[in-house]
Amino acid sequence: MIDRERLQEMLHLAPFHRWLGLEIAAWSENGIEITMPWREEIVSNPMVGSAHGGILASLVDLTGLYALLARGAAAKATADLRVDYHRPATSGPLTAHGQIVKIGRQISVAETRIVGPDGKLVASGRGAYFS
Repeated sequence: MIDRERLQEMLHLAPFHRWLGLEIAAWSENGIEITMPWREEIVSNPMVGSAHGGILASLVDLTGLYALLARGAAAKATADLRVDYHRPATSGPLTAHGQIVKIGRQISVAETRIVGPDGKLVASGRGAYFS
Protein backbone atom coordinates (compact mmCIF):
# COMPACT_ATOMS: atom_id res chain seq x y z
CA MET A 1 0.00 0.00 0.00
CA ILE A 2 1.29 3.48 -0.90
CA ASP A 3 1.48 6.09 1.87
CA ARG A 4 -0.73 9.19 1.76
CA GLU A 5 2.07 11.66 0.98
CA ARG A 6 3.30 9.68 -2.04
CA LEU A 7 -0.26 9.17 -3.27
CA GLN A 8 -0.94 12.93 -3.03
CA GLU A 9 2.30 13.65 -4.91
CA MET A 10 1.23 11.25 -7.66
CA LEU A 11 -2.21 12.86 -7.85
CA HIS A 12 -0.70 16.34 -8.17
CA LEU A 13 1.65 15.42 -11.02
CA ALA A 14 -1.06 16.28 -13.55
CA PRO A 15 -1.90 19.99 -13.93
CA PHE A 16 -5.61 19.14 -14.39
CA HIS A 17 -5.72 17.38 -11.01
CA ARG A 18 -4.03 20.37 -9.35
CA TRP A 19 -6.48 22.76 -11.05
CA LEU A 20 -9.38 20.71 -9.70
CA GLY A 21 -7.84 21.02 -6.22
CA LEU A 22 -8.05 17.29 -5.52
CA GLU A 23 -6.94 16.13 -2.07
CA ILE A 24 -6.64 12.66 -0.59
CA ALA A 25 -8.85 12.79 2.51
CA ALA A 26 -8.61 9.11 3.53
CA TRP A 27 -7.43 5.78 2.13
CA SER A 28 -7.25 2.12 3.10
CA GLU A 29 -6.60 -1.24 1.47
CA ASN A 30 -10.12 -1.28 0.02
CA GLY A 31 -10.68 2.29 -1.02
CA ILE A 32 -10.01 6.00 -1.01
CA GLU A 33 -11.76 9.30 -0.35
CA ILE A 34 -10.87 12.30 -2.51
CA THR A 35 -12.25 15.80 -1.99
CA MET A 36 -12.65 18.53 -4.57
CA PRO A 37 -13.46 22.14 -3.66
CA TRP A 38 -16.17 23.99 -5.55
CA ARG A 39 -14.97 26.23 -8.39
CA GLU A 40 -17.20 28.55 -10.39
CA GLU A 41 -15.29 27.48 -13.52
CA ILE A 42 -16.87 23.99 -13.37
CA VAL A 43 -20.42 25.35 -13.73
CA SER A 44 -21.90 24.46 -17.11
CA ASN A 45 -25.50 25.51 -16.51
CA PRO A 46 -25.56 29.02 -15.02
CA MET A 47 -29.36 28.93 -14.68
CA VAL A 48 -29.11 26.03 -12.22
CA GLY A 49 -25.51 26.58 -11.16
CA SER A 50 -24.64 22.93 -11.70
CA ALA A 51 -21.25 21.37 -12.38
CA HIS A 52 -20.40 20.03 -15.82
CA GLY A 53 -20.92 16.27 -16.11
CA GLY A 54 -17.43 15.86 -17.55
CA ILE A 55 -15.93 17.15 -14.31
CA LEU A 56 -17.97 14.63 -12.33
CA ALA A 57 -16.97 11.86 -14.75
CA SER A 58 -13.32 12.86 -14.30
CA LEU A 59 -13.73 12.65 -10.54
CA VAL A 60 -15.30 9.18 -10.82
CA ASP A 61 -12.46 8.07 -13.12
CA LEU A 62 -9.62 9.47 -11.01
CA THR A 63 -11.02 8.21 -7.72
CA GLY A 64 -11.34 4.67 -9.07
CA LEU A 65 -7.83 4.80 -10.49
CA TYR A 66 -6.29 6.11 -7.27
CA ALA A 67 -8.17 3.56 -5.15
CA LEU A 68 -6.29 0.92 -7.14
CA LEU A 69 -2.96 2.77 -7.06
CA ALA A 70 -3.22 3.22 -3.27
CA ARG A 71 -3.41 -0.55 -2.96
CA GLY A 72 -0.31 -0.95 -5.14
CA ALA A 73 -2.17 -2.20 -8.23
CA ALA A 74 -0.50 -1.56 -11.59
CA ALA A 75 -3.40 0.49 -13.00
CA LYS A 76 -2.16 2.58 -15.93
CA ALA A 77 -5.05 3.81 -18.07
CA THR A 78 -8.83 3.73 -18.23
CA ALA A 79 -10.23 0.90 -20.35
CA ASP A 80 -13.91 1.64 -19.71
CA LEU A 81 -15.93 4.12 -17.67
CA ARG A 82 -19.61 4.29 -16.79
CA VAL A 83 -21.13 7.24 -14.94
CA ASP A 84 -24.66 7.75 -13.59
CA TYR A 85 -25.79 11.26 -12.68
CA HIS A 86 -28.30 11.28 -9.83
CA ARG A 87 -28.82 15.00 -9.13
CA PRO A 88 -27.16 18.28 -10.08
CA ALA A 89 -24.01 19.16 -8.18
CA THR A 90 -24.66 22.80 -7.28
CA SER A 91 -22.20 23.43 -4.45
CA GLY A 92 -19.17 21.94 -2.84
CA PRO A 93 -16.94 20.58 -1.71
CA LEU A 94 -17.58 17.31 -3.49
CA THR A 95 -16.37 14.09 -1.90
CA ALA A 96 -15.65 10.96 -3.95
CA HIS A 97 -15.54 7.56 -2.28
CA GLY A 98 -13.75 4.93 -4.36
CA GLN A 99 -13.80 1.22 -3.64
CA ILE A 100 -11.92 -1.60 -5.30
CA VAL A 101 -14.10 -4.24 -6.93
CA LYS A 102 -11.36 -6.45 -8.40
CA ILE A 103 -7.65 -6.35 -9.03
CA GLY A 104 -6.77 -8.42 -12.08
CA ARG A 105 -3.69 -9.23 -14.13
CA GLN A 106 -4.94 -7.34 -17.20
CA ILE A 107 -7.95 -5.33 -16.01
CA SER A 108 -8.83 -3.99 -12.56
CA VAL A 109 -12.19 -2.48 -11.57
CA ALA A 110 -13.26 0.15 -9.04
CA GLU A 111 -16.52 1.88 -8.13
CA THR A 112 -16.97 5.49 -7.05
CA ARG A 113 -19.76 7.46 -5.37
CA ILE A 114 -19.69 11.27 -5.32
CA VAL A 115 -21.62 13.14 -2.64
CA GLY A 116 -22.23 16.84 -2.19
CA PRO A 117 -21.72 18.82 1.03
CA ASP A 118 -25.15 17.67 2.24
CA GLY A 119 -24.10 14.01 1.91
CA LYS A 120 -26.56 13.34 -0.93
CA LEU A 121 -25.45 11.21 -3.87
CA VAL A 122 -24.62 13.34 -6.92
CA ALA A 123 -23.04 10.76 -9.25
CA SER A 124 -21.71 7.23 -9.20
CA GLY A 125 -19.81 5.06 -11.60
CA ARG A 126 -17.50 2.19 -12.32
CA GLY A 127 -14.19 2.20 -14.12
CA ALA A 128 -12.11 -0.59 -15.62
CA TYR A 129 -8.37 0.08 -15.80
CA PHE A 130 -5.58 -1.59 -17.77
CA SER A 131 -2.92 -3.18 -15.58
